[in-house]
Amino acid sequence: MPVKHIDATIIEKVAPLYERVKTVIPDIEWPFHAPHIAAINELKKEKNAVILAHNYQTPEIYHCVADITGDSLALAQRAIDTDADVIVVAGVHFMAETAKLLNPDKTVLIPDLGAGCSLAESITAADVRKLREQYPGVPVVTYVNTSAEVKAECDICCTSGNALAIVESLGSERVIFLPDEYLANYVAQQTDIEIISWQGRCEVHGRFTAEELESFRAGHDDLTIIAHPECPPDVLATADFVGSTAQMQDYVVNKRPPKVLMVTECSMSDNVSVGIDDVEFIRPCNLCPYMKKITLANIQAALETLSPAVEIDPAVANRARAAVERMLDVGRSKMTEVAA
Repeated sequence: MPVKHIDATIIEKVAPLYERVKTVIPDIEWPFHAPHIAAINELKKEKNAVILAHNYQTPEIYHCVADITGDSLALAQRAIDTDADVIVVAGVHFMAETAKLLNPDKTVLIPDLGAGCSLAESITAADVRKLREQYPGVPVVTYVNTSAEVKAECDICCTSGNALAIVESLGSERVIFLPDEYLANYVAQQTDIEIISWQGRCEVHGRFTAEELESFRAGHDDLTIIAHPECPPDVLATADFVGSTAQMQDYVVNKRPPKVLMVTECSMSDNVSVGIDDVEFIRPCNLCPYMKKITLANIQAALETLSPAVEIDPAVANRARAAVERMLDVGRSKMTEVAA
């Protein structure tokens, strides 16, 4: 849309939102975002809809149209509490499936059906069944970065933030952990439980190298490196802190390192940096091609047409939902223990 055709009143209407993100969105881009942002926020009211946005979404989505933001666990937990009739997932397909599992009677939309995940695509339900035959009686933990069909074949789900707690909650000497081999390795280093892993990888985190991080450290005094556990082991060994996206964000907010390099998807640094003026963010830019399939334009289209809607075979959904709910139950139990 040419800038000259954009209604100035729309720009003025969403100006407060631009004040929030002006440090991460160039002013020349804003006129292209503004009409979509204004339309989306009106459509949400009209359709009684909410937007769930993962930390890897671009700032104009994360800060300007999203109602609920966070990592996979936060989105799963908070999706249950919404009173909206329509849930739009600004994330990837397995996240939309998880939202549908937890809200079977609501309309759940994924703006682009091509927003997949390299981890989710690394394993199938048939693979899980073969593992169960190979290791009879061994419980199966699956990362939420998997399809509903895979979740349905597993005992319990986990996220990067609660993986260790989930593994140790099972009371087993051996656990099958799927599908991320790097996250499995990270968990194995922190427990005496034998971890049987799968060779899945995130194509974003797998591209980082220890040499790359050391080169950044050499070029920046007082640099703190924080990394996601989906990264290779040598990258995690180089980092000063390892944690889920939520834990990484909390680290920056609470520790306020003078300079920080977040070893994860590129947009995460943009989103965390908003409103944090006393931390310099050094940005190694590895983008997730799947997350970037979600745009303001297709979010608007999804709300206008109420499509594409996520549908899951009920036979699959019932079993997959049980695996997700078991994960959430462990989290509630941990919170009760802390409160006690």
